Amino acid sequence: MRIAKIKWAMPHCYALIFFIIILVALLTWCIPSGSFDYHSVTLPGGETKTLVIPGSYHLLDKVSSEGDLRQGIAAVLAAPMEGIIKAADVVAFVLIVGGAFGIILRTGAIERGLVALAERLAGKGILVIPIAMTLFSLGGATFGMSEEVIPLYAIFISLMFALGYDSMTAILILFLGTQIGYVGAMTNPFSVLIAQGVAGIQGNPQLWLRAIAWLVFTLLAIAYTMWYAHRVKRTPQKSPVYENDCRNREQFLSIQDTSVHFSIADRVIIIAFVLALAVISWGLITRGWYMVEIGSVFLALGLFSGIVGRMGISGMADSFVEGCKEFVYAAVVIGLARGILVVAENGRIIDTLLFGLSEMLEGLPQYAFTTLMLLGHNVITFFCALIFGRGRAHYARAGAVRRFGWYQ
Repeated sequence: MRIAKIKWAMPHCYALIFFIIILVALLTWCIPSGSFDYHSVTLPGGETKTLVIPGSYHLLDKVSSEGDLRQGIAAVLAAPMEGIIKAADVVAFVLIVGGAFGIILRTGAIERGLVALAERLAGKGILVIPIAMTLFSLGGATFGMSEEVIPLYAIFISLMFALGYDSMTAILILFLGTQIGYVGAMTNPFSVLIAQGVAGIQGNPQLWLRAIAWLVFTLLAIAYTMWYAHRVKRTPQKSPVYENDCRNREQFLSIQDTSVHFSIADRVIIIAFVLALAVISWGLITRGWYMVEIGSVFLALGLFSGIVGRMGISGMADSFVEGCKEFVYAAVVIGLARGILVVAENGRIIDTLLFGLSEMLEGLPQYAFTTLMLLGHNVITFFCALIFGRGRAHYARAGAVRRFGWYQ
């Protein structure tokens, strides 16, 4: 008898996230609920943060007069909605930027500009990788650039197509570039500065070590990306997104094959785009801008591009809607992923996991403690990064496991 082979396929992203929500809900029935006590402190620079009181962990009753901490079917079904509500700022940012880019792309200026750029870079396109990745990595290392590059994915994917690479090369340039910068952060206010404030470190005494780590990590990331780009350009079939790129590449090449003139209006829109990025960089570094301000700049850029491109009010509105459609998938992913943390927080198991980690590490030699602590934080950061904007959550709770001998 012939046994049919079961072909495994990667589940849909939404299904995978919902499965994780169910898994976390089940953990709230198995893992004891607990909590640390917190207090507010003023960090160097005047910022006030709510931090853990070391040694204050205590267990909580799963069922009490205040409610049931065990997350059941109702909690699982409510998690996506609660996640989207709590991630509303990020979801709104993604949709506004997507709509603005819908207007900008509808003008055709970006595509024609990329065609012109690709022609100028003929034979030297590989240089885009080290230059762009260095800039994005530096942004991640200094002021925490991360989701701010979301609007640039469409631009870089089109540019990589024009230069003969695949869309994964664009992902590596943007995502790997910013995240490597985050890993080797030197002055990132969302990781280094907060962690140092929690640990009571004055100034930035490890800056030189962080700078060396950043340089090494960035060079390795650039080398890998250039190797990958050369590989898929030589043999496109080796790209993991080859079939999908074939469809998208045809659309871009149809634009490239046309002899549409790169007009003055196109140049004005491109210049406005570059100026908008400069304004955003200035705001991030000097004014502490975040998603509201960045989204406002991109919306203004979209409206300006529509006016210069003579699209009309209705044309701009239609293009805005089309742009939002392209970004809805990502926006929903962000909200659903935030639902994972909602279930864990409502079940009050996060502090228990961190307390258990501290108990496991207690009494270890300093070198073993720091190494295992790094690995533990990497696991926590993986899930926090998945849930956008919660990457700082574990630093406050890390105060409960303060046994950094070299911090005292």
